[in-house]
Amino acid sequence: MAIAIGYIIAGIGAFVAYWFSTGESIKTKLKIWGIAMMLPISPALAFSVGLSYAISVENGWAGLIMWLIFPIIFLIGLTLLLVGIFKKEKEVV
Repeated sequence: MAIAIGYIIAGIGAFVAYWFSTGESIKTKLKIWGIAMMLPISPALAFSVGLSYAISVENGWAGLIMWLIFPIIFLIGLTLLLVGIFKKEKEVV
């Protein structure tokens, strides 16, 4: 049950990020998706994937893969956020 809740939280986070970023500029989209990747998506997805993998290989220690997945997804979100903050808008002439 906890695994499903993690997937649901990650899915809701992705849906809300998509909903808020619809019709926005590229800079704003990058900021929204960066924050969404860091806060709701990365911990929930890392937890669910880690536990799913541990159950599939029948080894509790394999669940520690979430310690590897979380920082990778978090750094992707941080990169998106920083690109969204520091990217220059192109002027339309």
